[in-house]
Amino acid sequence: MIQKVSDNKTYFMLGLMFIWVVTTVVLRGRVNAQETEIIDRIVAVVNSDIITLYDLNRALKPYQENIKALGYETEKERETLFQVRKDLLDQLIDSKLADQEIERAQITVSESDIDETIERLKEVRSITDEQLREGLARQGLTMAEYRKEMREQILRTKLVNREVKSKIVVTKEDIKAYYDSHQDAYAGEKKYYLYNIFVRLSPEADTSEKEDALRQIENAMARLDQGIAFEDLVNQLKDSSSRAQGTDLGLYRAEELSEQLQGAVEKLSAGEYTEVLNTDFGPQIIYVQKIQETPAKSLDEVESEISEILYNELVDNKYQDWLNDLRNRSLIKIIS
Repeated sequence: MIQKVSDNKTYFMLGLMFIWVVTTVVLRGRVNAQETEIIDRIVAVVNSDIITLYDLNRALKPYQENIKALGYETEKERETLFQVRKDLLDQLIDSKLADQEIERAQITVSESDIDETIERLKEVRSITDEQLREGLARQGLTMAEYRKEMREQILRTKLVNREVKSKIVVTKEDIKAYYDSHQDAYAGEKKYYLYNIFVRLSPEADTSEKEDALRQIENAMARLDQGIAFEDLVNQLKDSSSRAQGTDLGLYRAEELSEQLQGAVEKLSAGEYTEVLNTDFGPQIIYVQKIQETPAKSLDEVESEISEILYNELVDNKYQDWLNDLRNRSLIKIIS
């Protein structure tokens, strides 16, 4: 349950905590006056815990710097920072709730757990202990602070395992249903490696230009019919004064081509070329150098892959459901 609380409606408990936090002040002397600047205050209460402005600003700082670097207009920058600040406060609230559940469930992490996790991380990234410390220093972190962050991550992973992952089951029926509904991903794929020879025409080309372009492309077709390899002719045209030019287009699925080219290409086998095609681009000849076919994958082949996809989706969904339920059972007050 989340409540917004204005400063003049705080409860007695909130007032006591507020006083405790804001007694940290900076007194600055001026010539004719003494000013008091509040450098911290409570921005949210999560059951018996608080989140301070310092906590929120610390989380916001890297995002703030990145947003400023984007060069947004003042209003756009303000709106973006406001939304990021709101999202970060929600994340801090979720973290507090998770920490409270960790404490309630008496979940613990040993120093050896942290050591093992850090060693695995160094191994995966192929870095030494010295390189790790140098990287942390560049981020303004000490090893002690890093170990603290690592402890929190491990604790929250154990919490998710306990509250969410241990209750997830992916059945054979789930996997089959996913496979059947994603046949486009498992039915195999056919790609054509294409070259073309063309004469580019502008939309404003007159009859004479069109006739000349057609003669040029028909000359190229005659040379192809005489037996010159399509790739060789493309290379020769690069160094010629002919308006006809050639291009190595690369790999395409048929559906990536225009409707006219798709229909022509699908009729060809590897090593064949089309008749002269009159396209919006100008007259051209398309050549299929080779065809790459990826065979369809059976359910047995992709069962473990699909199981992992479904498992991760369920973890995300179930975790959010669990978190929403936890929020509804908690007293959360956001202080504006």
